[in-house]
Amino acid sequence: YIFPARLRQHKRLFWLASSLFVVPLVLMGLACYWNGEMIYSVMPSDQVAMMEEMYNPANGHFGRSSDRASDTDVMMFGYYIRNNVGIDFQMYASGLFAGIGTILSTLYNGVVIGGVAGHLTRLGYGSTFWAFVCGHSAFELTAAVIASTAGLRLALPLISPYPYRRKEAFIIAGKQSIQILLGAALMTFLAAFIEAFWSSSALIPNAVKYAVSAILWALVMYYLLMA
Repeated sequence: YIFPARLRQHKRLFWLASSLFVVPLVLMGLACYWNGEMIYSVMPSDQVAMMEEMYNPANGHFGRSSDRASDTDVMMFGYYIRNNVGIDFQMYASGLFAGIGTILSTLYNGVVIGGVAGHLTRLGYGSTFWAFVCGHSAFELTAAVIASTAGLRLALPLISPYPYRRKEAFIIAGKQSIQILLGAALMTFLAAFIEAFWSSSALIPNAVKYAVSAILWALVMYYLLMA
């Protein structure tokens, strides 16, 4: 229970990281929903085309590009872990640059995720996109914000080491930020498991996926607030 208690100790940093992630996500999502060309301001055309192919209701490999359509769920599990943990670590490690790298990385991920969501919804692919992402979003998106929180905690001694000397402040920040990051890593692992074995299944009705998603969001919030 060190992780949720440590995260609550730095709740201001968590809410800052949440704002840096959610605000651009929502704004870019709305912009791309209203304007079909807006997505190309943050993603190259080949990546946009790949996203459209992955969530086209006519395809049978939801959430997977054509070159990974034949991959097994276990292979995709490993792929998701590598990809998502890499993003979380980047958000954390860039905190060494006075937090600027963490802030920029958090803003960028919010913009891209929001842009993709708005663009695909505009195309009418919402039934496949939202049904796919809802299951693992509680763990994956929250983990991204928590990794950003860890990066901001790592940067704090450069800005305000008080009441410690800077060296002591860095040692404390390193220990506390790692405790927060490990929690994010565990959540990312759970997200990858759900994404590989649950989210991509076309056999599970969308209504069931949405219901389970609501339960998972409630459990994550309860754990972070009460554990």
